[in-house]
Amino acid sequence: MNRPNFIVFLTDDQGYGDLSCMGAADFCTPHLDDLAASGVRFTSWYSNSPVCSPSRAALLTGRYPGNAGVRAILAGLRTTAGLPPSVPTIATALKECGYQTAMCGKWHLGLIPECRPHNHGFDNWFGFMAGCIDYYSHIYYWGKTNPIHDLWEDDREIHADGRYFTELITEKAIDYIRSATQRDEPFFLYVPYNAPHYPMHAPQKYLDRFKHLPWDRRIMAAMISAVDDSVGAIIDELRRQGVLDNTCIFYTSDNGPSRESRNWLDGTMDPYYGGSAAKFKGHKTSLFEGGLRMPAIMSWPARIPAGQVCDAVVASMDVFPTILTAAGGDPSTYELDGLNILPVVTEQAPSPHTEVFWEYGKQTAMRRGPWKLVLNGRLIGTDTPVDPVFLSNLDEDMGERVNLKDSYPEIAEEMREAALAWRAQIEAREFTI
Repeated sequence: MNRPNFIVFLTDDQGYGDLSCMGAADFCTPHLDDLAASGVRFTSWYSNSPVCSPSRAALLTGRYPGNAGVRAILAGLRTTAGLPPSVPTIATALKECGYQTAMCGKWHLGLIPECRPHNHGFDNWFGFMAGCIDYYSHIYYWGKTNPIHDLWEDDREIHADGRYFTELITEKAIDYIRSATQRDEPFFLYVPYNAPHYPMHAPQKYLDRFKHLPWDRRIMAAMISAVDDSVGAIIDELRRQGVLDNTCIFYTSDNGPSRESRNWLDGTMDPYYGGSAAKFKGHKTSLFEGGLRMPAIMSWPARIPAGQVCDAVVASMDVFPTILTAAGGDPSTYELDGLNILPVVTEQAPSPHTEVFWEYGKQTAMRRGPWKLVLNGRLIGTDTPVDPVFLSNLDEDMGERVNLKDSYPEIAEEMREAALAWRAQIEAREFTI
C-alpha cells in the first residue's frame, strides 16, 4: 500500500457535547457523524491543556505543553514568541519522510518569524497568527493591542474582506488537496478551524437552520454546522481525487467550551453557556473533565475497521507518534510524551498510557486508570467552592461530583506527590527562541 496522506482537523473551544455523534440532541452534524461511522469515535480522548496555545503545541509536537516550551496562552501580535523552532513538529518529521506539508487556519503558536509555520515544517500555510479574529474582516480586536489585520498566506499579508473565515479555510484546504494530489509525494494537511471561538459569527444560512434553539445555543450550532459542512466538502474532495481510502484523518478540539463573557461582546459579565461539555464538569481553563475531554474521531478506511467506539485513554499528543509510525518513520528518534495508538484502533489494544498529566496556571491534574486528581481546580459560573484536592473515580463518577480524597487518602496523597513531581520537572525546563 502507498504511504497514507494525513489530515488533522482541530476546532477551537468545542465541547464534548457539541457533535451529534457525541450526544448532542438539539442539532445534527451529519458529515462528522459519517466520519465517525467510517472509523473510530473516542469517548476518552483528552486535550493536553484546557486552553488554545498549549494544547496546539502538544498536538503538533507530541509533547506535554511544558516540554514543548508553551505553557500559557500566547497574547498580542507582532512581537510574541511562541513554539521554539528547536522543537520538532509532526510537519517537520513528515518532511524528512518525503511528505508535502501545509496548514490552513489558526496558528496561535507565535508571531515572530522564528515561530511561524514555515519554521515549523510547513511548506505552505494560510491563516492567522493571533488567538482570534473577526470572521469577516479578519481583524484582531482584543486585549491591549490596537486592532490589527491578521490574515496571511506563506508569510505574506493578504486581504479577503467579507469572506466568512471558516469557508475560507475550507476553500484553501480543497485547493491544496487538488494541487498536492498531482505530485508523487504524499501530503500532510493541518486544518485548525477557529470556530466556535468568539466572536460568535455565522452566516445567516446557518442561523436559519436552528431557529428553534435559544440564541446562545443557536449561534453555537450554526458555527459548528459550518465546520461540519466544511469537513464534508474536504472529504468529498478526497473522494473525487481518489485518495480518501488511504487518507488518515483525525478530528478533535483544542479545549472545552468557553464560559467567557466576551463571547457576546455585550459588556456583561455573565458566563456564556452556548457550548456544552455534556455530562462533564468544567470548561475551557479548567482541569476538570469538561475542560479536557474532547470530541474526537479517527478514520482511515484502508487500515482502520469502521464503526468503532473506543473508551481507551488517549490524548492529542499521541497524534505525532501515531502519524509518524503510519508514515513509516521512527518515533524513537524524537523526544515525545505521546504514544502510538495504532494498535488501539486496529487491534482493540488497551491504552498505552498508565498515567496522563496536566497543568495550567495554579492547577495540576493527573489520571491514573479510573482515578482522576485535580489540585486547585478552577470553575467559572458556580458559587460552589472547589476543594484544593479533588479525587474522583471516573468509572463511577465521570462528572466528578463526589470528592473521594477523604475516603481514599492514600490514593489521593500518592497521586498528589506524583502530579507535583511531574509539574516540577516541567517547571525546571528552559527554552530559548
